[in-house]
Amino acid sequence: MKNRLGDLRNHLFETIEMLKDEEKPMDIKRAQAIKDVAQTVINSAKLEIEFMELVGCKGSGFLEPPEATPALEQKPVLRLRHG
Repeated sequence: MKNRLGDLRNHLFETIEMLKDEEKPMDIKRAQAIKDVAQTVINSAKLEIEFMELVGCKGSGFLEPPEATPALEQKPVLRLRHG
């Protein structure tokens, strides 16, 4: 699948690099538009995750599977208890 979360991250870091370019910095309005679209994509992914948890579905491919992110497998999971 094309356009995964890692791709979005890469685009956002590219935007930061272009904003920092002293010779030809990116226009602030364009950077704001990129940020707004990225936030919409992130919100959509959050909603998708909530939906999948409710109905017990597997992912759509937007989020990389655990095999693609070995650092996550190595870290222990901390669960907080309420009350």
